[in-house]
Amino acid sequence: MGGKRYSNLAGYTFLMPAMIAILVFILVPIAYAFFLMFFKVDMLSGTRTFVGLNNFSILFSDPKFWAAFENTFKYVIVVVPIQTIIAMVLAVLLNSKIEFNRAFLTIMFIPTLTSSSAMTLIFMWLFNNNGLVVNLIDSLFGVRMQFLTNPDLALSVIMVMNIFSTVPHFMIVFLSGLQDIPGSLYEAASIDGATKVKQFLHVTVPQLMPITFYVVTMGLVGCFQIFDQAFIISNGTGGPQNSTLTFTLYIYQLAFTSNDMGRATALAFILGLIIFTVTAIVNRLLKADKMNG
Repeated sequence: MGGKRYSNLAGYTFLMPAMIAILVFILVPIAYAFFLMFFKVDMLSGTRTFVGLNNFSILFSDPKFWAAFENTFKYVIVVVPIQTIIAMVLAVLLNSKIEFNRAFLTIMFIPTLTSSSAMTLIFMWLFNNNGLVVNLIDSLFGVRMQFLTNPDLALSVIMVMNIFSTVPHFMIVFLSGLQDIPGSLYEAASIDGATKVKQFLHVTVPQLMPITFYVVTMGLVGCFQIFDQAFIISNGTGGPQNSTLTFTLYIYQLAFTSNDMGRATALAFILGLIIFTVTAIVNRLLKADKMNG
């Protein structure tokens, strides 16, 4: 009995630093943010005024909230499926008997190793009004496009950049999952006359369902929390015409530009609720707990 008690004490002792860090840096801030969203908070004067649910009613009547809502969901709906499909297909190609040049593989991983801030600056250089992409389109089609200053195209630049930078990481995740699929499944499918495409659809995809759930979930969370790219491209304004305004950028504006921490925490709570709900729906649709779909 004494030895078991000593072992438990030793275990809790080792866990204590991590538990304290989680309590101080995660649980306490979450609880405090939940408390603040019912107040009108002036960060400069440090005053708080209880307003109940008024912060939520103000948000729901704010056009910028709905612009951020539309932009964020548009971003998620476009980016998550495309980056997941491309990553899976590339992983399957790498896992096949096709030989790839080492230089090509190295280049593929560069976006993952590059910081998002540096990547954003590179894409701003590529897509600015005199950038490489704009000049290339002009020389090929005779059309002078303005991406960063066009409200209809500015968000698409961030979408392309995110897909380009996240696909290599998710490709490695899929590749690790492919290593665990028994070769006997492909042999049985081949004997039954299944083509390579049918083997991919009926063997590879179902077997990768838990990995797919992870990739989709991480993609959803990352896309819903998109901030730095939108901030750098728009210089913190979410422009042009709120076309790059996202939830997290709007939270930043409310907290540090409008000096309204109450509405900022209320919006953060709404964003957390949206992420939780969408993740639960994805879990139900993908049936991640079933290896064979």
